[in-house]
Amino acid sequence: MIYLDNAASTPVHQKVIDEMIPYFREQYGNPSSIHKLGRFANTAIQNSRKRIAELINADSKEILLTSGGTESNNTAIYGTVLQRKGKHIITSSIEHDAILEPCKRLEKEGYRISYLPVDKHGLVNVDDLQNEISHDTCLITIMFANNEVGTIQPIKEIADVAHKNNIVFHTDAVQAVGKVPINVNDIGVDLLSISSHKLNGPKGVGALYIRKGINISPLILGGGQENGLRSGTENVASIVGFGMACKLAKEDMNQNIIHFKKLTSKLITRILSEIPQTSLNGHVEKRIPNNAHFTFLGVNGEDLIIKLDENKIAASTGSACSVRIQKASHVLRSMGFSHEQIAGSLRLTVGITNTEEEIDQTVDVLKKVVQELRIVSPYKTKYNF
Repeated sequence: MIYLDNAASTPVHQKVIDEMIPYFREQYGNPSSIHKLGRFANTAIQNSRKRIAELINADSKEILLTSGGTESNNTAIYGTVLQRKGKHIITSSIEHDAILEPCKRLEKEGYRISYLPVDKHGLVNVDDLQNEISHDTCLITIMFANNEVGTIQPIKEIADVAHKNNIVFHTDAVQAVGKVPINVNDIGVDLLSISSHKLNGPKGVGALYIRKGINISPLILGGGQENGLRSGTENVASIVGFGMACKLAKEDMNQNIIHFKKLTSKLITRILSEIPQTSLNGHVEKRIPNNAHFTFLGVNGEDLIIKLDENKIAASTGSACSVRIQKASHVLRSMGFSHEQIAGSLRLTVGITNTEEEIDQTVDVLKKVVQELRIVSPYKTKYNF
C-alpha cells in the first residue's frame, strides 16, 4: 500500500523498534524501584527526556512526559487555568479537537473563550489577537501548524503579544515537531505539545514542554512521578522509542525536509496541472513541508478515499470525519470554503518512507478515479453542516 496519511500517524522507524525491544525483555524494571533494574529504567527515561528536549532546543528539566498530544494539550490548558486568576482564554477557530473540547468544557464552567478567525489561507491575524486581550485573559493557545491544511501560524509574533500582556502562551506543535526546525527559546513559547507517533515513534507517548518559571497544576495525582506533575508508572519502552525518534528527527531534519518538499512539490504540480477544477488549500509558502491539501470540485471526498483505498493508496479527507459522526471540517469552514469545496477535499501527507514513484502512481490513480467519480456520481453532500 502507498501510505500518504502521515499527518494521522507515521510508521515506527526500525531503529526506534530496536531501541525499545530490550525494555520489554530484559530491562523491565519499574523506574521508581531503587534496585539495579529500576535504576537502569530511570536512566533510560532521563536519557530519552534529553533527546526530546534537544529536538526543540529545550532543557531536559522542561520536558513533561505524557501519553501523547491530547494529554499534553489538556494538561497545558487545565494546568494553566488552575494556576491563573483570569477566566478568559484565546484560541483559534481551526484548532484540533484536543484544544477545542477542553475549551468548550471550560465555557460551561464559566470561562469566556475567544475563537480567533482565520483568513482563506488558515492564518490568524495578530492584530485580532491583540484586540481580544483583556485584563482577564489567562491563556493563549494557538496551534503551530494546522493538522488539515498545514498552515504555519506566526508563533513568535503571538508569543511576543502574549508576553507583553503577561499571558501564558501554549502552542499545539504536534504536526510541526520533526517536520520543521523549532527552537523554543527563539520563538518564545511557554508551553508546547509534542506527539511521538507523528515523527516515526510509537503511539501512546508524548511530551509537554514547560518553560522554566511557568507553573502548572497536575491533572493526575498519585505516586508523584514526573516531579509530581503526572503520577503513574512510566511507559518506559515507549518513552525510550520516543527519545530515539526525536534523536533521528534532529539528525535527519535537513534531508527529511528536502525529501518532503521534493515529493509534495511533485504532488502539487502534477495534480494542479493534470486534474481540472482542482485547488491547493492552505498557505502556499507558510506550511509544513509534508502536507498537500486539495479540493476536487464535483467529487465527494469520502468516495474518493474509498476509491483510493481500493487502489491501495491510503489518504484522508479534509473533512475530519469521526468514525461515528460525519461532520464538515471546522477548519475549512473557518477558511470560508463552500459546502462543495469542503466535501471535495483530500489531504495527502508524505513521510520519510515515501518515494517519487509512489507519488507518480498516486497522481495517475487520482486522475482516473476523479474523472470516474465526476461522471458516475454527481456531487451530493453527505455532510452535516
